[in-house]
Amino acid sequence: MNHALQIAMIESGQTAESLAAQVGVDPKTAARWVSRGRVPQTRHRAQVAALVGKDIEDLWPDVARRRYPTWLREWIEHERDARLLRWFEPALVPGVLQTEAYARAVLSFGGLMNEGEVEERATSRIERQVILAGSRPPQVFAILDEAILRRRVGSREIMAEQCAHLIRLAERPHVHIQVVPADAGGHAGLAGGFILAKGPLGGGAAHLDDPLQARVVTQQADIDRLEAVWESIRAVALPTALTLDLLKEVAPTWQT
Repeated sequence: MNHALQIAMIESGQTAESLAAQVGVDPKTAARWVSRGRVPQTRHRAQVAALVGKDIEDLWPDVARRRYPTWLREWIEHERDARLLRWFEPALVPGVLQTEAYARAVLSFGGLMNEGEVEERATSRIERQVILAGSRPPQVFAILDEAILRRRVGSREIMAEQCAHLIRLAERPHVHIQVVPADAGGHAGLAGGFILAKGPLGGGAAHLDDPLQARVVTQQADIDRLEAVWESIRAVALPTALTLDLLKEVAPTWQT
């Protein structure tokens, strides 16, 4: 038996029938998930994990280990344990805030991945968003450059859905979204995006991307430097209330 899932269902008051109703599958399918080796389809894993208040890696660790490259597994540990996440992006919506359609559109850029790779990467990205719906979600602070809201990624429908999703997320008490307005001009964040994670005991790590492979940074001097950059960006960003107003202003412009 998958004892981790079995215990999580008991603790959360979920049954195979209740999970089936909320995920949209047959109760017999949901009942089979408690058997070892019977894993929900990729599009259902994040939903099940969120409903029972656990991380996907806790319920199906073998699946996660197979799918994630070594460097990403290290970051996921920091991300999962974080009580505070600070994420700045100059060009795209942060992964933890992306819709599935937006994620697929991003991963399809340039035709550099085949359809299977796009599907797998998009699914894993959405699955990681379960941290936003856990029993003790981290405080998430995300700063986006305004150009992200104005740049079409995929179709207009995808952008309309993504803006609506950001508005819903911004109304959650533990998600704080700010936008650096276009009229702020040049700022320190234009050098590149990054994520800062702080654990329950105060330990920190950072995630940096490049075109080949992302890397995890844990040296305190590097963390201090990135925190200084973060504060510099935050100083020119709109407050959360004004950001929400901007999101509500931009969203209708993508509707057809």
